[in-house]
Amino acid sequence: MSGFERGPADSPLAAYRRALAAGFVADAAQQRAVEALQACHAALLRGERPLGVYLWGPVGRGKTWLMDSFCHSLSLPARRQHFHHFMRWVHRRQFELTGNPDPLRLLAEELGRELRVLCFDELFVSDIGDAMLLGRLLSLVVEQGVVLVATSNQPPQQLYAGGFNRERFLPAIAALESHMQVLAVDGEQDHRLHPGAPLQRYWVGRPQVLGERFAELSQGLPISDQPIELGHRRLQVQAHSPAALLCRFSDLCQQPLAATDFIALCDRFPAILLGGVPRLGGEQREGRIARGTEDGVERVAAGDRQLPALSRHDDAVRRFIALVDECYDRGVPLYIEAEVALDELYTQGYLEFPFRRTLSRLREMQLARFGRR
Repeated sequence: MSGFERGPADSPLAAYRRALAAGFVADAAQQRAVEALQACHAALLRGERPLGVYLWGPVGRGKTWLMDSFCHSLSLPARRQHFHHFMRWVHRRQFELTGNPDPLRLLAEELGRELRVLCFDELFVSDIGDAMLLGRLLSLVVEQGVVLVATSNQPPQQLYAGGFNRERFLPAIAALESHMQVLAVDGEQDHRLHPGAPLQRYWVGRPQVLGERFAELSQGLPISDQPIELGHRRLQVQAHSPAALLCRFSDLCQQPLAATDFIALCDRFPAILLGGVPRLGGEQREGRIARGTEDGVERVAAGDRQLPALSRHDDAVRRFIALVDECYDRGVPLYIEAEVALDELYTQGYLEFPFRRTLSRLREMQLARFGRR
């Protein structure tokens, strides 16, 4: 639904009606979500403190558009962030507040002074550090009078499912269910694919095409093949210009890069071209951690435990997912030349569930309307 315009004074319900009038197909699940967001919006304008709203469902069902319509319509102080950006900020502020008796409370009080509403896009937990923080953090933030609105592909009860020491995440689930109205947005249509004219940004077995596209994007601009400085790291690339970055899958996804590095690249380059992407799924291998301690501070015994089966590409796949997420959230087109078709890129493995979102986002990038928001 990101192709529809929103007026500056639209309420969530008014924005949705405008989208329907512009030709969007009615969706009962979205209608329920709009009504919940409209009620929250109205209560906030009356000076009340309503429950927040948690929208979950398959990819492409309009959850982000609905949340953005809600956030856009507010005249109150509000912040909208991708969830992994928010958690990166939380970890940084915790470090900066080291030495205080309760840095998490100070952080929540800081948010309470600045905001009435905090919106998360793509709430997804895969890290034990985030899992342990979230329960208390969310409760402290709500104590400060902040209303939470979030989107996710999973209901709260399924977040961090199968994660190690998941019992430490249960307070976070309780906080989400206590402070938010949980609604499924699970209509039959993937709205990311409708409407929109196609624009190819994915090719199979055509390595020359990325060089040609890079030349078109960079026409008349200075071009360099020198490495790029990313913090204290030098990133080897094929070429870059003020308009685009051309590099190999091995440059970005098989090197020790992090989400912060992809944020920096999207800050700098309006388009990224990635070549040599292999088939990412594949035969898995087992992993095991021997007996030891999981938490040296609390002395929690880990014992022998079996990790989920891993494929040889999993670390690279995680980086690829993070790159696609960042490009999508920032409206940076990602042009890809790969070994296999898009639907065959990742067909089995431990990361199959999060890769569904990646696949949907890559499909949307094949539409002309995708670009800087």
